[in-house]
Amino acid sequence: MLILYTAKNGIYTDLKDSYTNEKELINKNIYVNITNRCPCACTFCLRNTKELDESNNLWLDTEPTVQEITAEFEKYDLNKFNEIIFCGFGEPLVRLEDLLEVAKYLKNRNSNIKIRVNTNGLADLVHGKETAPLLKGLIDTVSISLNASNAEEYLNLTRSKFGIESYDAMLKFAVACKDYVPNVVLTVVDCIGKEEIDTCQAICDRIGVTLRVRPFE
Repeated sequence: MLILYTAKNGIYTDLKDSYTNEKELINKNIYVNITNRCPCACTFCLRNTKELDESNNLWLDTEPTVQEITAEFEKYDLNKFNEIIFCGFGEPLVRLEDLLEVAKYLKNRNSNIKIRVNTNGLADLVHGKETAPLLKGLIDTVSISLNASNAEEYLNLTRSKFGIESYDAMLKFAVACKDYVPNVVLTVVDCIGKEEIDTCQAICDRIGVTLRVRPFE
């Protein structure tokens, strides 16, 4: 079960296996896998499109507790890490309170450590409240999957259980995060085509956030 892991070229490696070479870990990003749960069933999600062997599998048999996650971090020198990213096969903000507790632990150990959350941006719908203010002082970057330039295509791609309102809720969350998180990024995959990417760029320009075009794995 991978809780803390590194990633390179689509290969996920348990942190304990990477940490044997400390030089290799300098300026490395460390990922935190905390849940399988997600309100979406995206057509392009790796959990649906990629065969993974047991040693390269982010699927959790059980969700790690906060204590189990922090116990894993206790084994390592946080100064060796460039950025810690909450990202796995599930949506990390489903476990909002637990994520915040781990983030507090990390900031207490090293106030300069950079923490990012990769999210679908639907936390407000998941929890039935505005969640962006809770990230203040704990999360340095929120990376949100924009996926599409309109609500209909977004729903076709993500198959969100919250339906057509999901797209506007995601954008609302992105705008709200600007008041509480230093860096807010929306992402799309490069396979959607230049016209769609340009339209997504215009949306990001309008709401004042960065667009990142990421490769489709």
